[in-house]
Amino acid sequence: MKPIKHLFLVFALIAFVCSCKNGNNEASTISTADQADGTTTERSGQAFIEDDEGLPTVLSIAIGSPDHTTLVAAVQAAQLENALVNAGPLMVFAPTNEAFAALPEGTVENLLKPENKEALANILKYHVTPGNYSKDFLKKFKKLGQANNGYVQVEVVDGEPLIDGAKILASVSAGNGIVHVIDKVLLPPTEE
Repeated sequence: MKPIKHLFLVFALIAFVCSCKNGNNEASTISTADQADGTTTERSGQAFIEDDEGLPTVLSIAIGSPDHTTLVAAVQAAQLENALVNAGPLMVFAPTNEAFAALPEGTVENLLKPENKEALANILKYHVTPGNYSKDFLKKFKKLGQANNGYVQVEVVDGEPLIDGAKILASVSAGNGIVHVIDKVLLPPTEE
């Protein structure tokens, strides 16, 4: 009986300490004036907390890349920032700006409209897989389950893994996973 009682006290103490932490980050709170009228001018959540000590998250890597400004704009339009900073591990297939530019004219602009937020989020989630697999390790798979509940096909061509036909151009380790830079936007199969 005593070991269980001690275990309960340890958990209670941990819960108390965690609940007493007072993060002093303005981006994770909403001002009282904003709460009163129901509007906010700042976005909140873990994605908006600055961390200078740890490895960058998959989101931080994308934000810091000049080749991923379209991807970052899409993530922001779909309001998925907080999902990309969670503990993971996350494996993100990150299309370059050139990959987005290769889509039919007007596609990106249309997806960025507020009324298409859900469709955009579905496409972006199709680029995220739970896990942290190197480019070489990906060769062992035939398909990968994605965050939108879909699957991407993995094919090895000339010793290189292709993800739904996209070539991995580079890989960058993150604090919460890995970013594989790809040369094509992955589009989930359409439901009929």
